[in-house]
Amino acid sequence: MSFTTRPVFMGRHGVVSAGHYLAATAGSRMFEKGGNAIDAGVAAGFALNVLEPHANGIGGEVPILIYCAKQRRVYAINGQGYAPKAATIAWFRSQGIDIIPGDGFLPATVPGAFGSWTTALQQFGRLRLQDVLEPAIEMMEEGFPVYPDLRRAIARLQGKFEDEWPSSARVYLPNGRPPEVGEFLANPDWANTFKATVDAEIRSGHLGREAAIAAARDEFYKGPVGEKIVAFQRDTKVLDASGKRNAGLLSEADFREYVTKVETAVTFNYRGYDVYKCNTWCQGPVFLQQLALLEGFDLAGLGHNSVEYIHTVIEASKLAFADREQYYGDPDFVKVPLDRLLSKAYASERRALIDAGRASLALRPGDAPASAPAYAEADPNVYTGDTTHVDAVDREGNLFAATPSGGWIPSSPVIEGLGFPLGTRGQMFYLDPDHANALAPRKRPRTTLTPSLAMRYGKPYMAFGTPGGDCQDQWTLQFFLNVIDFGMNLQEAIDAPSFHTHHFPNSFYPHNAKPGSLTLEARIPATVREALSERGHEVTVGGEWSHGKVLAITFDSASGLIAGGASPRGQIAYAMGR
Repeated sequence: MSFTTRPVFMGRHGVVSAGHYLAATAGSRMFEKGGNAIDAGVAAGFALNVLEPHANGIGGEVPILIYCAKQRRVYAINGQGYAPKAATIAWFRSQGIDIIPGDGFLPATVPGAFGSWTTALQQFGRLRLQDVLEPAIEMMEEGFPVYPDLRRAIARLQGKFEDEWPSSARVYLPNGRPPEVGEFLANPDWANTFKATVDAEIRSGHLGREAAIAAARDEFYKGPVGEKIVAFQRDTKVLDASGKRNAGLLSEADFREYVTKVETAVTFNYRGYDVYKCNTWCQGPVFLQQLALLEGFDLAGLGHNSVEYIHTVIEASKLAFADREQYYGDPDFVKVPLDRLLSKAYASERRALIDAGRASLALRPGDAPASAPAYAEADPNVYTGDTTHVDAVDREGNLFAATPSGGWIPSSPVIEGLGFPLGTRGQMFYLDPDHANALAPRKRPRTTLTPSLAMRYGKPYMAFGTPGGDCQDQWTLQFFLNVIDFGMNLQEAIDAPSFHTHHFPNSFYPHNAKPGSLTLEARIPATVREALSERGHEVTVGGEWSHGKVLAITFDSASGLIAGGASPRGQIAYAMGR
């Protein structure tokens, strides 16, 4: 492939690739302050919370992967909040609710994002919270220019804001209408919320940097911020997909007792590359299961995006995601047979199920009966959201990858006086007590959010990720294979047309599935699409540049070259640095 939309960005001090160009700029500023990749990534992440409010927010969640060059170890930060103590299957059943709605207050979990960002900064960064929050606070106080996607999102929400959510209307309809492209959008309440946490840090500065950041985190979870969140969702009832008006279930104790966990990452070696993901409280290991299946094929020999290649990859995806549906859940509550799922022997058994000439229409988890996933349509009235992503790499070889999501403005009203909404990640729970992802008090829902890191022969190599719900570990898989198996540079690998399936139950409300489905970007030739249809795939053609927003940065430990790429899809992601 020779055509690329952009050059690969190259530097030697530090590079940030983020879902919005102003977030990449915010992250790059941290290198100038003497910060490392973690400082840059956290600053960019806070900025993304502000810049893409229809895709993520501080009321949501963010899993983070960090390779710490000093310790030569990969860490996973569990940035997914848990369910309220009052949230039980019995409670939902007593309300006549069979599926947790995808909007309103009932699916709210404790916001994990602030704890995740500050834990990363505290344990692996060098700068203060005041430093990394500076760009985000500036944007909220002075306003940032509205871009087309954000303008369209707010315009679609105008009626809901005016009729149902006056607190959201005050922020996002500042002149009684959606702001035009190029108008500046400010959010002084949110700025004041962040400034309150910075003030708490400053007051505790005499205790040292780490203790001061902990004090700022306590301001959010144990102080006035958390108290205002709890009071708002307790005292306000909003209409949700259940057809009823409901208040929330979060309590002050849920906030006070919440702890961000720093964990060991899960890993798999693919053709000499150690790939790292978060544990089964997210879908991350499904990426590794796909690699385990695909390493038994000569993918380069099949030809990039050939009929045989697409068929093989999508059939492997179906098998891996069937296991995700059957086994994955919060490992504090569910025993997940991850050693077996990632073993060579298991992959060999499963690989034999792939029929080279015919698409599978069944859901086939290992060690469990096959089933036919029931076809269901999504609820068009419920926003399933998107997500964003940020990567950062510095000259020392520190790697940072984070996938912020949730807490978006279409699904829950802005909290009065704080400037941001709660998340709705609890919609991913099932109300079937036998399901691995069944709801339980203080359990984390299995999220779709899934950043990635890779090491090459024991040396730091790549940070990457994308928004896209259930498609994240399909689009990033194809990007990774484009680099490793097909030798593409970062931008070529990002720009290459991609594909995905919704064969398995959707993680979002109402868990709809499309058995046998295969969606391809329109740049994949019609002859390939027709041949895949002949093999039994239910083919749908998407837009030419419609799949996700893959971002990636590589580090060459021998030369010190840092190279970054960002997808043109959506037209706001960028890589920059120095």
